[in-house]
Amino acid sequence: MTSPHAIEIENLNVWYGEKHVLKDISLKIPPNRVTALIGPSGCGKSTLIRCLNRMNDFIRDFRHTGRILFQGEDIYGPKADPIEIRRRIGMVFQRPNPFPKSIYENVVYGLRLIGVRDQETLDTIVEESLKKAALWDQVKDRLDASALSLSGGEQQRLCIARTIAVNPEVVLFDEPCSALDPIATAKVEELIVSLKEEYTVIIVTHNMQQAARISDLTAFLYMGELVEYDQTEKIFTNPSVKLTEDYITGRFG
Repeated sequence: MTSPHAIEIENLNVWYGEKHVLKDISLKIPPNRVTALIGPSGCGKSTLIRCLNRMNDFIRDFRHTGRILFQGEDIYGPKADPIEIRRRIGMVFQRPNPFPKSIYENVVYGLRLIGVRDQETLDTIVEESLKKAALWDQVKDRLDASALSLSGGEQQRLCIARTIAVNPEVVLFDEPCSALDPIATAKVEELIVSLKEEYTVIIVTHNMQQAARISDLTAFLYMGELVEYDQTEKIFTNPSVKLTEDYITGRFG
């Protein structure tokens, strides 16, 4: 039986050593929507998003209780393959991190890892991915150029193209615009909104205006706890919890 939710988080607790970072988080994330995670620095937003594709596996002393279900399967269950999970739940990081390779080789990197060799297939996916990332027109005549020759905003869109090239179902963004100027930020925001047609999108942002502009749902975290989760419009205009209102109106954080 397929779940109506893309991801279901059930009673998730996370520790780094003795430090209890996430406390009993339960959250149902719908498909083909943009869900924003907001809250002050250190509230657990990045830890939560990194649990969703098992990036925290690389952190020493990480342990958790509770379940994260993706398409009804526990991603931390004994049968789960972390590499396959990271292909199906892709991630774009805070700072653009293109590889010191050509634009073309950046996009096909994940495809080569999973054994795609056919040149025509690779060429097609490169074009499709760069078009989805709104970068094709700028780079189609210089695919052999170094990815490092691109501007910061173009590099971030290249990283998005690289992520979607392997055909994920969910795309995670961890503060993807924090290193970008306002014009590049606007382009990435526009791109994120367009991606929800094909993907489930979850974004961590410290920028509340950004969350209000681009997300359908917003979860507010504070000191490792989920304070409120609702439609973005309601969170920003009529929150149910006073702590949410205080944060959104700038009384703290």
